[in-house]
Amino acid sequence: MSSVPHIPVLGREAVAHLAPREGGVYVDATFGAGGYSRAILEVPGTRLIAIDRDRTAIAGGAGLVERSAGRLMLVEGRFSDLAEICAAQGVEAIDGVVMDVGVSSMQLDQAGRGFSFRLDGPLDMRMGQTGPTAADVVARASEGDLADIIYLLGEERHSRRIARAIVADRQETPFTTTRALADLVGRVVRSKPGDIHPATRTFQALRIFVNEELDELQAALAAAERMLKPGGRLVVVSFHSLEDRIVKNFLTERSRTGGGSRHLPEVAQVTPSFRVLTRRPVVAGEDEVAHNPRARSAKLRAAERTAAPAHETDEASPWPKLSDVMRGG
Repeated sequence: MSSVPHIPVLGREAVAHLAPREGGVYVDATFGAGGYSRAILEVPGTRLIAIDRDRTAIAGGAGLVERSAGRLMLVEGRFSDLAEICAAQGVEAIDGVVMDVGVSSMQLDQAGRGFSFRLDGPLDMRMGQTGPTAADVVARASEGDLADIIYLLGEERHSRRIARAIVADRQETPFTTTRALADLVGRVVRSKPGDIHPATRTFQALRIFVNEELDELQAALAAAERMLKPGGRLVVVSFHSLEDRIVKNFLTERSRTGGGSRHLPEVAQVTPSFRVLTRRPVVAGEDEVAHNPRARSAKLRAAERTAAPAHETDEASPWPKLSDVMRGG
């Protein structure tokens, strides 16, 4: 393969835990710039299904698809649909899944995508090209839903104050740019020198909500559980506490062993579907953080699939649903 133009955070560690082997079938659930895919394809005879909901990433991977001589299938789609995507490619079971969840540096650095207030642009924030934008959410959501979104997904303690100000100001002028929304939050939330920008958590919350990132992650983990062969590996790199908490709780629940308690001895434990490989999350070393500050918050968790059936999934979540908010429910 060609030289690697982009190295994902914890890329070497992620591929080491994935342990691709000759003849194996793998899924790169978040293709991005193709860093994981290139490393997996370095192993002779591997077959790879790579997924990304961003059409720009799909277009950027065309050269790698051509060079892979039929071993790489690059699909535009959501990683929550990985089971259906694999089935469409004639694949019934896989040997490994790797996920790098959250927004990519490429998306953050493009003003036209509207992910960052560092660069003024349209208030979009969509990873794909369909569905409501952040501007649509800010224009339509009730004050209560906005407060819940900003508090639950941004962990912003001033969420009610921000939501109140958004609803008051949007009556005069709709929020259509990243700068306009960031300026409003900056007026409402006081900050001290050296603090992160006051709008950071609000932008994080809207991005996660618009892209349904946490719901997507929960569904993708469950889909990986259904698709992995016994001995198959699941590797997830996350970048903030909400994502990591979902991954940690999923693997803890899926790997739990032991019988019922002395208070409820009749309750049988479900057979573990995963064996955790990382008792503590793997984090980036000093050298990687020095070269890429984004690596500072990265956490890698990995597990190996057992032969037990997949567990039933509880899809309930405490945050509002995008479809409900957009229809005023």
